[in-house]
Amino acid sequence: MPSRDRKDLFPGALEMMVLRALSQEPRHGYALVQHIKRTSNDLLQVEEGSLYPALQRMLRAGWVKARWETSASGRRVRVYAITPVGQTRLEREVSNFERMLEGIRLVLAPVKS
Repeated sequence: MPSRDRKDLFPGALEMMVLRALSQEPRHGYALVQHIKRTSNDLLQVEEGSLYPALQRMLRAGWVKARWETSASGRRVRVYAITPVGQTRLEREVSNFERMLEGIRLVLAPVKS
């Protein structure tokens, strides 16, 4: 039986959330996962198996850049930052999403008699 609490994201949602998080500050992968979980009040769980392929796609597209750093615990981590191209992409995707959401809201609104 399928779960009634599905947390699947629509296409492009993960990239939009990652770009928004990176527009606030550069982050490594685990920090991105935690940020999305925390800011969604635990409603969204991003799996590393989804995050890292998305980050690779965004690197290839030029939306993010990455550099190696040493974490506070002494581990090497890859830190991602949004690029100007990524910022433009984010703005366009958020605008498209807001229009789509408004359309859905209108369709779902109670019918006026």
